[in-house]
Amino acid sequence: MQGLLCLGVSHKTAPVAVRERLALPEGRAVSVLVELVADPAIEEAVSISTCNRTELYVVASDPVEAETVVLSALARQAELRPTELLGHLYSLRSTEAVEHLFSVAAGLESMIIGEAEIQGQVKRAYELALVEGVTGPITNRLFRDALAAGKRVRTETGVGRSRVSVSSVAVDLARGVMGELERRRVLVIGAGENGELTAQALRERGVSTVFVANRRYDRAIGLAQRFGGVAVRFDDLPVELMEADIVVSSTGSPHTIVGRDELELVMDTRAGRPLLLIDIAVPRDIDPRVRDLSGVTLYDIDDLQREVARNLSGREAEATRARALVQQDGARFAEWMATLDVVPTIAALRARGDDIVEHVLQENSPHWESLSEADFERIEAMARSIVSRLLHEPTLRMKRAAEDGRFYAQLQALRELFALGDDGESPAAEPRREHRERPPARVTSLDERRRSRKP
Repeated sequence: MQGLLCLGVSHKTAPVAVRERLALPEGRAVSVLVELVADPAIEEAVSISTCNRTELYVVASDPVEAETVVLSALARQAELRPTELLGHLYSLRSTEAVEHLFSVAAGLESMIIGEAEIQGQVKRAYELALVEGVTGPITNRLFRDALAAGKRVRTETGVGRSRVSVSSVAVDLARGVMGELERRRVLVIGAGENGELTAQALRERGVSTVFVANRRYDRAIGLAQRFGGVAVRFDDLPVELMEADIVVSSTGSPHTIVGRDELELVMDTRAGRPLLLIDIAVPRDIDPRVRDLSGVTLYDIDDLQREVARNLSGREAEATRARALVQQDGARFAEWMATLDVVPTIAALRARGDDIVEHVLQENSPHWESLSEADFERIEAMARSIVSRLLHEPTLRMKRAAEDGRFYAQLQALRELFALGDDGESPAAEPRREHRERPPARVTSLDERRRSRKP
C-alpha cells in the first residue's frame, strides 16, 4: 500500500479563496487526471472536488516523485506557485489515505458531520475517472469499498439521522437574519443538487414562492414545478435581483455570476431595501466585494462553516462510533492490499531459488561428465527440493504476516536480504499490470479509451 497517495485541501485546511482556485469541475478534472496518469510515476488516479474539498488519489510506483507531480498539477490549475499551496495541502499515504477516503465517503470529514450529499459526490467522481480510463485494480477496489463503508456508517449509526445539509443551514441563517420567511421573495440561483436541497428547505419553512434561475432553463422549470416555484431565465437575473429579499446561489460556474458593479446598479433601484446574499458555491458565484455596498449582507461557505460549528456538536457521539466502523473497513482493505504485494514477492523469491539451482548445476556441469542422465536428474531434483524446503517456512510466515496486516517491514527485509527487484523492476508491480481487474460491464468504452491513449 506504500504506492497509495492522497493530496488535497479541505475546509479544515484552506479558506474558500484558496479552495475555489483548486476546484476541479468535470472538464478540468478530466484534463488533470489524464495528465497525471501520463506521467511514468503514476499508474492510477481519481479526483474528488466539492465545495469543501479538492483531493487527488493516485497509485504510484514512487510516492515521493508522485507527490511532486500532483502538487505541480494542482499549482498549475490554481495558477499559484507550489510553495503557496504547501500551508494548505495535506498529504496522506497508505493506510492514512484509505481511512481518510472512507471517512470522507461516510460524511465524517464534511463541514456538516454525516451529511449525505458527499456519498453521491464520491460516486460520481469515481465514475468519471472510471469512464476516462485512469483507474486500475487498486483505485477500483478502494472507491467501491469507500462507498460501501459510507453506506454502512449511515445504516449502523445515527450520524446522519437528522437531515441537515449546507442548504438547510443556509436557509436557517436567512431566517435568523430576516425573520420569518413566508412573505419574503427568495431567489435560488442554480438548479443542481444544492439548488434542489435549498428549495426543499425553503418549502419546509413555509416559503411558497421560490424563483429559480439557471443557465439550463429546462432544469429550472423542473425544479420550480416540484417545489411550487416559478422559473426565470438566466438573462432575467438582474430584474429578479431588484425584487428579491434573499438570494441563495449554488451553481457550478467557474466564474462569478453576481458582480459588484452590476449589483451596485441593482441596489440603486431598490430604494434602500436590504438584500441578503448567501453564496454556497465553490468557486464562489458572488463577488465578495459586494460586502462594501450599502444594504447588502453576504455570507459565503466559510461563514456557514462557523454557523455549523455552533449547532452540530450533538453528532460527535455517533461520529465516534462511525469512525470505529471506518477503521474496521480500512483494515480489511489493507489486508486485501497485502495480498497484492506479498504474492508476487513470494513468487519472485521462488524464482530466485530456481535461478540459483540452474546456475549451480550449470557451473558444475563440467565435473559431472561421468554421470548418467538419470543420476543428473536425481541431483537436480534433490537441489530443487532443498531450495523448496528452505523457502517453505519464510513463505508461510509471509502469508501469515499479510493476513495480520503487519507484513510491510518483513516484506522489505525479504526483498533486501534476497536482492529481489535489484534489476530495477519491482516484483510486486508487474502482476498488477498483467492482472488489471476489469471495470463494471456498464462502462463499455473503458478499454477503448485506454488503448486510444497509448502511443
